[in-house]
Amino acid sequence: MIDASTEAAARSACRSLSGAFSREVNDLRDGLIRLRMLVEATLDFPDEEIDFLRQADAQGQLAALQLVTQTVRQKAQQGSLLREGIKVVIAGQPNAGKSSLLNALAGAELAIVTPIAGTTRDKIQQTIQIEGVPVHVVDTAGLRESHDEIEQMGVQRAWQEISEADAILFMHDLTRCHDPVYASDDAALAVKLPPQVPRIEVWSKADLGKAQPPVDGLALSTKTGQGMDSLRHRLLALVGWQPAAEGVYMARERHLQALSRAQANLREASVHLLGQTPSIELLAEELRLGQNALSEITGEFSSDDLLGVIFSRFCIGK
Repeated sequence: MIDASTEAAARSACRSLSGAFSREVNDLRDGLIRLRMLVEATLDFPDEEIDFLRQADAQGQLAALQLVTQTVRQKAQQGSLLREGIKVVIAGQPNAGKSSLLNALAGAELAIVTPIAGTTRDKIQQTIQIEGVPVHVVDTAGLRESHDEIEQMGVQRAWQEISEADAILFMHDLTRCHDPVYASDDAALAVKLPPQVPRIEVWSKADLGKAQPPVDGLALSTKTGQGMDSLRHRLLALVGWQPAAEGVYMARERHLQALSRAQANLREASVHLLGQTPSIELLAEELRLGQNALSEITGEFSSDDLLGVIFSRFCIGK
C-alpha cells in the first residue's frame, strides 16, 4: 500500500493484503500436489495394479493446471506493471521532437525546446499515469556523433537508458523524412537499438509535414494533440497491459519468475504424459520442479509431506 503510486495500484495492493494472490497460488499448488500424489503412487506401488493416472484423468488435471497457471501469471504480470510501472525512453536524432513529446505527456514544460540541435545534454525523467499504470518517461540527448565532449557524454547516457528501457519511443521528424542524409542516419540508429526492447516508431510534427509515415508508424503532433491518445494506448498494449483486467494483485519480480518456471515445468510434463511412450519418471520430475517453483511463493512442501498425502488418500498394504 505504501509503495502504490496510483489508485489502481492501491486497489491491487488491497487485494493482495486480503490474501487473494496467496489463495490462488495455494489452490494451484494443492492441485499440483494432488496430481503428484497420483503419479508418485503409480511409481512407488506398481504391484497394486491400479492405473491411478487414467482413472483420475491425469491428462485433464494437467491441462487445467496449465490454464490456471497461465491465468495467475497474467494477473501477477498486470499487478507488477501497477507496482513497478514501465520505463519508457524517448530516443532519436536531435530536433526529432523528443523533448516536446515529454512535455506533452507530462503536461508541463519540463524540458527546454529550441530549434538548436543538441539542446538536451542529459536525461530528463518524469513519471506519469496512463490508465492507472505508472509510466517513467525518460527524455534523452539526440543520438549523433559530436565533437562536443559534454554532448557526447549525454549521448552515452542516452544509450545506457535505452538498454535499460521496457519500451522505446523512436522519434522521427516527418518534415525531414525525404532528406536522404536524415533517413540514412535514422536507419543506422535503428540497427543499433536493442532488438529485445519493444519500440514504437513515432513520426513527430504531423501538423507541419505533408508526408505520411510508414504503415506501422504513428503520426503525432504535440501542438495539436494528434496521435497522443493513440500513443498512450499503443504504449500500454506494447508492454502487455489489459485495460479491462480485473482481480489483479501486487506481485514482485521473483513471483513472476517462479510462476514462469512453474508454467514451463507443466508444459514439459504435458510432453512427457502425452508422448507416444509416456515417461512417468520424467513426468513426476517436472511436476516436482513445478511445485518447487510455487513453493518459493507459498512455502516449502517436502517429500515426506507428499508421502503423508499418498498414505492418507490410498489404502496401500505393506
